[in-house]
Amino acid sequence: MHVTRMSRTQKGAAFGLSLAALAVGATAGAGPAVAQPKTAPAAAAAADCSAAYRIEQKLSTGTTWRMCWRYEAKSGLVLEKVSYQPPGEPKPIRVLTSAKIAQIHVPYDDGKNEYNDVTDFNFGSGLVNLKPAECPGGTIKTIKVPETDPSASNVKGMCTTTRSRGHAYRMQADATKVYQAQGKDLLIYTVNKVGWYEYMTEWRFSDDGTVNMNVGATGSLSPFDYDAGDGRGWPIGRGAQAKATSHSHNVFWRLDFGLDGSSANKIEQYDSKVSAPASGQQGPTNKTTRTAVTKELAGDAKNMRWWRVVSATGKNKDGHARSYELVPGATTKYSGRSFTKHDVYFTEYNKCEMYASNNPLNCGTGHPKAVDGWVNGQTLKHPVVWVNVGFHHIARDEDQQPMPVHWQGFSIAPRDVTAMNPLTPSALRGENGIPRDGS
Repeated sequence: MHVTRMSRTQKGAAFGLSLAALAVGATAGAGPAVAQPKTAPAAAAAADCSAAYRIEQKLSTGTTWRMCWRYEAKSGLVLEKVSYQPPGEPKPIRVLTSAKIAQIHVPYDDGKNEYNDVTDFNFGSGLVNLKPAECPGGTIKTIKVPETDPSASNVKGMCTTTRSRGHAYRMQADATKVYQAQGKDLLIYTVNKVGWYEYMTEWRFSDDGTVNMNVGATGSLSPFDYDAGDGRGWPIGRGAQAKATSHSHNVFWRLDFGLDGSSANKIEQYDSKVSAPASGQQGPTNKTTRTAVTKELAGDAKNMRWWRVVSATGKNKDGHARSYELVPGATTKYSGRSFTKHDVYFTEYNKCEMYASNNPLNCGTGHPKAVDGWVNGQTLKHPVVWVNVGFHHIARDEDQQPMPVHWQGFSIAPRDVTAMNPLTPSALRGENGIPRDGS
């Protein structure tokens, strides 16, 4: 749970916020590493940044991810110029121009406290040091954290490592032959402390082209919040003397896609409708409809609805337009604020619109401060995607002490980025389209 208002106010004042620095996005410095990552000679050209700000990892299954990074006082880690090169592709495929956490909005059930952890309390400035054991087999980079005491600004706080994720695929070919592979991920994460919470910001880049974005909350339950005598909390500890106040975590991500190096991406929405069997049919029918999203949209997830971001310039070897599908995670939508009432927003790019709520940048008189106000009918020429994932935290005895990590997030999955499964074994590479035993 969160720290008291007094402690938060003192913490915010100590950081001495500078809106001028925020407007340009303070850049971090890289320092000594615990271990050295593997790099390839083409990294600089592909990632387009200096070695100190470059991440490149070739996974054991043959896929290479490349990207640049920087660090800001509010959002913390920002990943830029993210590209994906699976086996068989002659050059990297650009996926994202930039990606970052755009807000962590925390309203309490009793209405007495409401926080914007990214913009009110300098989420990025709360970066903590990681122990080598927290980054097994990987690299811990030292980051020069902006807007902090210079004596404590160099933090060993960003882990890059690889993890196994289980089966990438399995196919029984015949009685004796099984095709299977174990998937690998590049994992990048930081831990940022805000009050009593420690937020783990995790980015997983899979060898099949999927990107998983998650925030995990851990740390401690605030000892100042055991005062929920209004029926909105949950008893913690012996009896019912201490009741932890329930609250929500509404996390926003900001994704600026750059598929195939172009910002002129297109947005499409798909909806499927199941109808009862018609006369003479064996079962129900299902019809899927595509809707081009040409203007700004505040979107709501519904059963059998999904969106994709489509490249305006790139196609795979089958001649199909490359795209990435938004794959929502579990969410609890918070209806108390207008900007949290929708699951996804598609807005036209504006360099001043950087944070989903309480945007501190000076965008001009009357410019809305939250993402819902930016949806005003503009034509989408350079769409920016904002994803909102909520979690209603009703504390339990198991949350003490320390509090187990509770995760929330979503994924983007490649759709027609490659002509076949990028991890297809060599024996099956000729089976594109109709299977060999098809007719």
